[in-house]
Amino acid sequence: MLDFSIIIPTFQRPVQLSACLDALSRLDYECSRWEVIVVDDGSESPAEEVVRAAASRLAVRMLRRPHAGPAAARNAGATEARGRYLVFTDDDCRPSSGWLKTIAAGFASNGNCVIGGKIVNAFDGNIYAAASQLLLDYLYEHFNAEPEHARMLASCNVAMPAAIFLSIGGFDIKYPNAAAEDREICDRLRHHGHRLVYLQNAVVMHHHVLSLRRFWRQHYNYGTGAFRYHSARAVLAGDRIRVEPSRYYWKLLRYPSTVTRDHTAALTALFFLSQIANAIGFFRAKLAHSLRGT
Repeated sequence: MLDFSIIIPTFQRPVQLSACLDALSRLDYECSRWEVIVVDDGSESPAEEVVRAAASRLAVRMLRRPHAGPAAARNAGATEARGRYLVFTDDDCRPSSGWLKTIAAGFASNGNCVIGGKIVNAFDGNIYAAASQLLLDYLYEHFNAEPEHARMLASCNVAMPAAIFLSIGGFDIKYPNAAAEDREICDRLRHHGHRLVYLQNAVVMHHHVLSLRRFWRQHYNYGTGAFRYHSARAVLAGDRIRVEPSRYYWKLLRYPSTVTRDHTAALTALFFLSQIANAIGFFRAKLAHSLRGT
């Protein structure tokens, strides 16, 4: 059995996928002990050519499936994986050379757990990408204050034993976008008694250029995903839907001014905008849920 299977969902991003595979080819880990599975989630121009070009540098294969979102794509890759551990990243991420070695050391130290690493924005000059990075930093500070008992790990940098992933049924395929499906699976993993560990040295660079429109759409989608997540969480707990307390949002909106002096006003404005988009997405999803009567 291989040590690791690295699973990458991809959709309509051949340039980003090529750069991701190039970064993986530089990993400082014995190449015979891991594989890469690219899952093409119904791209109009399939990723075969990109995968074929990378095959001379690393053990990579591709699955192609009808478009159903990254959660379903990750699950499809997991069913074909030969590694003891499943490692998930995204096509617009570029892992550092020591990424896999750090994850392996994390499993050796912590046993049968779930491990997530650090995501770093690769485009500091893009104010929208910088704002999204700061939002993620805030979430990690809030939910992972105890790194050895983390509560949230993003799906673009997370690893776990294949047996654990399969035992809980993988990602919830009802999430059509990359929005809150990672929070949901983390909640479910913890509910089943699995420990989450955050390793800051397991780094991937996130190469995602955003415009104002894409920034809005991203956080609107996060809002729709958040409603589904909080609904699932309420069912799991046998309780009503509960969001974070007001002090969480107050600290969030003040966060840019506490961590940087660069573009603070613009970043704070984008934090406000992100929460407006998130709230609209949340309440539209709630309305649609009520109208369906389910």
